[in-house]
Amino acid sequence: MKFVTKIMAGAVLLGSLNACSNFEDLNTDPDATTRVTPAMLATGLILNVAQPSTAKAFFNDNFLMKQLAWGEGSVDYIYNKMGRSDFGGYGKLIDGRKMVEIATENNENVKAYQALEKFVKAYKIFYMSMEMGDVPYSDALGGESGNIAPKYDAQKDVMLHVLDDLEQAYALFGEADDFDGDPVYAGDVDLWRKAAASFELKVLMNLSIVADDPDLNVKGRFADVVANRVLLASNEDNFQLVFTAKDGERYPMYKDDFNYNMYPMLSTTIVDVMKRNQDYRLFYVAEPSEAKLGEGIAAGSWDAYIGVDPSRPFHEVSELYSQQLFCNLNLRYKDDPKGEPFISIGYADQCFILAEAVLRGWIPGSADTYYKEGIKASMEFIAGHTDAQYAHGREITGQVIEEFLDNPLIQLTNGEGGGLEMVMTQKYLAGFLHFSWDAYYDYRRTGYPKIPINPETSLNEVKDALPLRWMYAESESQYNKENLQEALDRQFGGTDDRNRKMWILKSE
Repeated sequence: MKFVTKIMAGAVLLGSLNACSNFEDLNTDPDATTRVTPAMLATGLILNVAQPSTAKAFFNDNFLMKQLAWGEGSVDYIYNKMGRSDFGGYGKLIDGRKMVEIATENNENVKAYQALEKFVKAYKIFYMSMEMGDVPYSDALGGESGNIAPKYDAQKDVMLHVLDDLEQAYALFGEADDFDGDPVYAGDVDLWRKAAASFELKVLMNLSIVADDPDLNVKGRFADVVANRVLLASNEDNFQLVFTAKDGERYPMYKDDFNYNMYPMLSTTIVDVMKRNQDYRLFYVAEPSEAKLGEGIAAGSWDAYIGVDPSRPFHEVSELYSQQLFCNLNLRYKDDPKGEPFISIGYADQCFILAEAVLRGWIPGSADTYYKEGIKASMEFIAGHTDAQYAHGREITGQVIEEFLDNPLIQLTNGEGGGLEMVMTQKYLAGFLHFSWDAYYDYRRTGYPKIPINPETSLNEVKDALPLRWMYAESESQYNKENLQEALDRQFGGTDDRNRKMWILKSE
């Protein structure tokens, strides 16, 4: 899933200075001293949060959530096989601590770097816990002092730490000056406040199954954030990484860097849903089937687009691939080195979270208004980052958006769960190729949107369901066995089982 590294075993400052991409050059002054500065460390920390995976791994979450099939060969994630996670993110968190130490020593905008350190720590460890369950938090960064075998916090305590750190980050950003070293927001602390508040809403919504726990106070915290914090106000506020034409800063699918562009096959969960709803976003994410074009069907016709069920046996998928009876991804992802920005915390996503909160009774307001604002923001984002030549003659305009929002097929009166199915389906579509793994976490807690799971092809031990978690890193059984076993005993009866529920998925 990510690169496996030895966990918490004395991560060194030098690691943050080895550029993982040329994005770090954006904040490097060639005439400046080579001493380590808070800005240099901030760049690496932010990129570690904002950059997506590269190469074929860019699609892993899309494979698992049945948004893509693959023409080259069988893929484990498509057939519900999930392996081990890792603790590589902890090494970068050491740099956050160093960043704050250096800023404090130099009296250099300390509150801004303290806020960033807390935000990144909360972000990274939240997602590590979402992958596995219990993880180290309070005891996590002791590698430099010799503690290379940290204890695991119970997942409930992890989430409490995450929420507290996000609240502190929001407050500190509000007291800080703009800071250097930021390749996403250019150090604008007002935008960082919005991102911290929006991300806290995402964390809280992921706790929906345990929302009645009095210690977490999920509903109260959520309502307080909505009422008293500054949230993302438009796509302009998105926490997103913008790509360039420069080598090392290009979109992950750009044709000169990516050798697999012929193999993606868009699934029925994208193509068929968009065709049924007459959703013009289809023409922006997909290329028409070559076989249909060969029959004389125009590229702007709905009939030129075919979805593939990724859960079918691979030999059947391969046959469709050889006959060109599928849609590849739109050429805009491949031809333009800038592609589109990769969103990690976004306005449209926030709108869907707020719509779900209204449906759950957590906040007042109109679920329909938030829901449609999310769809509108998604359509405006995709149109705003696509040259009209790639729209196959179906350009998204303001009129197209308004007509789509009135479409009877997408109203919240349709679907299950009192509108929840519709909200999650549109969130799933809007998040395509963004928000790594978030669609899986939403599906895991809600069961929506409905995706094809074929017991005959599934590689999961539970044939009719997706696994519920990744297993812990193999290195933990070598370097931290006692604490790992304690965590397994506490959560899963002593076994590292992909199909056992972690604490946040238990209603009792």
